Amino acid sequence: MKKIFFNVASIFICSLAFAQAPVSLTSSEMYLAIKKLNVLGSVLYIAAHPDDENTRLLTYLSKEKLYRTGYLSLTRGDGGQNLIGEEQGVELGLIRTQELLSARRIDGAEQFFTRAYDFGYSKTPTETFSKWGKEKILSDVVWVIRKFQPDVIICRFPTSGEGGHGHHTASAILAEEAFQAAADPNQFSDQLKYVKPWKAKRLLWNTFNFSGGTNTIAENQFKIDVGGYNPILGKSYGEIAAESRSQHKSQGFGVARTRGESFEYFKTISGNAPTVDLFDNMVTDWSKIKEGESISKMINAITTSFDLLHPELSVKPLVQLYKKFNNLSDGNWKQQKENEVLKLIEQCSGLWMDVYCNESFAVQTDSLRFNFQINNRQGIQATVTSISIEEFDSSLQLLLAKNKNSNISKTIYIPKTKPITQPYWLEKKMEEGSFNVSHQLQIGQPDVTFSFIASITVNIEGEAIKFSKPVQYKFTDPVKGELYNSLIVTPSILIAPDEKMKMSNAQNQFEGVLNLVSKKNNNAAVVKETILFENDKPSIEFPQQQLLFPEKNRTQTIAYKINANKNNEYLFEVMGGTDSTIFHNTIKGINYDHIPSIHYFEKATVINKKLNLKIAGKRIGYIYGAGDKVPKALEQMGYEVVFLGDKELSKNNLQQFDAIVTGVRAYNTNDWLPNHYNKLMQYVEEGGNLIVQYNTNNFISKVAANIGPFGFTISRNRITDENSQVVLLKPDHQVFNFPNKIELDDFKGWVQERSIYNATGFDKRYETVLSLNDTNEKADEGSLVIAKHGKGTFVYTGLVFFRQLPAGVSGAYRLFANILALNQMKAF
Repeated sequence: MKKIFFNVASIFICSLAFAQAPVSLTSSEMYLAIKKLNVLGSVLYIAAHPDDENTRLLTYLSKEKLYRTGYLSLTRGDGGQNLIGEEQGVELGLIRTQELLSARRIDGAEQFFTRAYDFGYSKTPTETFSKWGKEKILSDVVWVIRKFQPDVIICRFPTSGEGGHGHHTASAILAEEAFQAAADPNQFSDQLKYVKPWKAKRLLWNTFNFSGGTNTIAENQFKIDVGGYNPILGKSYGEIAAESRSQHKSQGFGVARTRGESFEYFKTISGNAPTVDLFDNMVTDWSKIKEGESISKMINAITTSFDLLHPELSVKPLVQLYKKFNNLSDGNWKQQKENEVLKLIEQCSGLWMDVYCNESFAVQTDSLRFNFQINNRQGIQATVTSISIEEFDSSLQLLLAKNKNSNISKTIYIPKTKPITQPYWLEKKMEEGSFNVSHQLQIGQPDVTFSFIASITVNIEGEAIKFSKPVQYKFTDPVKGELYNSLIVTPSILIAPDEKMKMSNAQNQFEGVLNLVSKKNNNAAVVKETILFENDKPSIEFPQQQLLFPEKNRTQTIAYKINANKNNEYLFEVMGGTDSTIFHNTIKGINYDHIPSIHYFEKATVINKKLNLKIAGKRIGYIYGAGDKVPKALEQMGYEVVFLGDKELSKNNLQQFDAIVTGVRAYNTNDWLPNHYNKLMQYVEEGGNLIVQYNTNNFISKVAANIGPFGFTISRNRITDENSQVVLLKPDHQVFNFPNKIELDDFKGWVQERSIYNATGFDKRYETVLSLNDTNEKADEGSLVIAKHGKGTFVYTGLVFFRQLPAGVSGAYRLFANILALNQMKAF
């Protein structure tokens, strides 16, 4: 890796302000939470991906039975497809993490993950474990079980393969092994510094009847009705579950609300089989805890006397209950119920405690202003005795009047040592099939740790109670109103290359632009020196100019040119400040309305790869689908790309385009696209070249209209091994010879998979030119089918160019260039 340095002089320090999002429960939700205090049962659901979980069952367990309910998703869903945007890999995993957390906020369950990376579709658990590292992920499942301490564990899939996906089967295998291993102190004994061995009472498989014909339920299996109605919440569990499942928007999993009885079936894997209830022969109340009987009586009294119009009347007995916990021996349920009572004291009292700022970044070596707002909305007897955050700790005696805002502000310096806000699983370089996380206590944690936690101590009914409040950014959107986002700790200088992947043709010569942003006022930057490693000695040119940042958030640019002898990765760094601090981060943002804004940092690297590439044709029309990065790759190849939507297809003369390409899932996501079928076929007939990338044909979305000039069906066939065997069925075909000579070497270095949703049942007028197959499976010839129609050409391809091109796979570029040129060599 090449390292390129700049110098930054830091001149001035400015002030910022920051914030946090409070939660308010309705009286009905408070009442359910009080009832839940008397329930000491827990259940953990285990599966492989976001959207694998049974949200109806989770909702029933959490909101009807009031059990502590958790979902352990082994992966974050990084390897799936994305229906709403172009994010792939870890970025898609970040989106799906937030979708799961949004779902859990609705159905009431808790969320956990392992370090497993979703590397894409796998057909066997053997392949899955070879990439994940079985022992590594098994240790994570054991850790979550020991920490969560479930009475019952439920897996979504069986070990026998009916779940289809290799990850699914692997999740069941791991659940079964972890069920035993978690209770064995000799297994993963290093965890016992933090947790104790835990023996769950029962392991069940939640059988299913999936669309597509896989039915594993039987009437002799244990079943429960989870379709009930909760009058306190005003919804059935099917309605709540649908809202929860519909959070998986990146996967197109929006579902209708359901009402009426709905049965879930279970097969016992380990432990005694249930006959009446999932928790048969288990104690799920305070009788399992020494001195628990008196606590149960107190909770019953609070429940009976709870006043929906005056929940503040329950504060005094809740405080007494909180004090009672001090007499209990330490243990999982003591900690859990203490936390639940603490939240109820806050909610029933009506205390509003908000710690916020009005800007989104906390800048290292800068100062920021924290604002505390406290309101005693119900008028209970409450006095704030201390507030603290970071190094600031203040004692006071602030008597809170009824429904009056009390405001306190404090400006605090953010040291260089304050860690940047980064998803913990992205802090270290990952393996092919797993993330590397060194801190044991982070494993299983669903999300980023809040960068700042404020502590507010309030004397309520004679008891000093400490409340912790995460600090977030608070702002007002003119359309959406008041919003909260994460408070991001950032370096004072950020570097954003214009492109992460630079493809250069014939030689390693390329140029680009670096965008430098100062997050502080009055910074200055100047190129200082270049430090190179490895044997290659590229020539790197920068303009020798000083860059001034009189105001924060102002961007300054540096143009660069690099002439190298081989492929390289370049790391751009800035050296600044009196202590020569090194800055090398760029910040990435992901924004969708259904989830909180996501930010993460990555190193400011640029990867250069040389192509031996020829192109024919120049102007490409691109019809966007679900979102992909293919158009950017086409521009790097030298094409002019014009985006075509409904309006453009209606009005434009399509013959101006040398080829037209539809983005991934274009026919699934654009309901207007079939309206242009005749015009697109006319374009082909008159000499055009129409290339359709993959579309899905499953329960999520189907293609209901014609795509090509002749019939074919989109299958669910896929070649999941990116290194699988490739056979050129017609090596003399133009697609393998013009303008680039395609050979088997061009299929080396592919990532994640070869193809998905291949064509099948195609008309005899389609030519098949490629044969692919995974190990021990029959050959599939539907990944690239070509038909002549009139003077032009139609192509359907399941080859995953949308993954290969952004990854810089040279052979994929060359093959795609040939597909785009199928109508350019008339006499081949």
